[in-house]
Amino acid sequence: MTNSNSSEYKKRNIAIWDEVAPRYHKRWAGTGNGPFQGTEKLVDMLHIDGKSWVLDVACGTGAVTRKLSEKVGDMGGIVGADTSRTAIKIAKEWNGRKPNLHFVNADAENLGFSVKFDVVTCQYALFFFPDAPKALMDMRGILRDDGLLGISVHGKNTPFFSSMLDAITEFIPDYIPPGGPALDRYGTKHALEEVVCSAGFRVIKVSDHTFEYSPGTLEDYWEDHLRYVARPLREKIDMLKEADRGILKEKVRNNAKPYTKKDGTITFPWQVLILAAKN
Repeated sequence: MTNSNSSEYKKRNIAIWDEVAPRYHKRWAGTGNGPFQGTEKLVDMLHIDGKSWVLDVACGTGAVTRKLSEKVGDMGGIVGADTSRTAIKIAKEWNGRKPNLHFVNADAENLGFSVKFDVVTCQYALFFFPDAPKALMDMRGILRDDGLLGISVHGKNTPFFSSMLDAITEFIPDYIPPGGPALDRYGTKHALEEVVCSAGFRVIKVSDHTFEYSPGTLEDYWEDHLRYVARPLREKIDMLKEADRGILKEKVRNNAKPYTKKDGTITFPWQVLILAAKN
């Protein structure tokens, strides 16, 4: 991705997150649903104590930050960094005021901190960065010697995404804008280890977890997608003819059928990879 394309992508991404952050928090981060069942596992892997100073990169609305604050005492501190000011505002309100908890507006590829941290975390965001290796090298640069990196990503086995998106992109090929991120971009152990290793980290350990998530019935799954998706994507679906929308919905139903119970409720497996690496 060229610098100009990267800049435009980032502007678009910030605008999207500023719009969806309240809905994202209500549906996911604030409830611990779906992949957020892994948040505590990420934090526990890093052996954080009361004196640790931790940077939470792409902190969003503060799900990881909140778990970190349960571990870090008065002798340590936490900084949450994100490009979305709306997400940071929610994170501040949700986490409450604490003297050792700070939130800043910062780009993961240009962190620019002059201080060093004991731990850096990044949950469900690495695949969004246009230059993920650059972001990881920045994270490594602000870690103390023997500091720890903690990363969580969606695995390849996430039919919650594919059941919907595979059907939609048949009708709307540009539903995900060109250059947009694949949510499972680092969804295998090999891919995740490789990109982290290329940034200079060592003693890399990846654990593989599968959680369950039920969006309810097909109607719930479909309506929730329309309710929570970003406005530009929802508008593309709204432009479909009614007959095409009906066919699309049936395709989604067929994709979700392997995960649908006799009572009509859907239960998806949700694979999450959690990595810990030493500087």
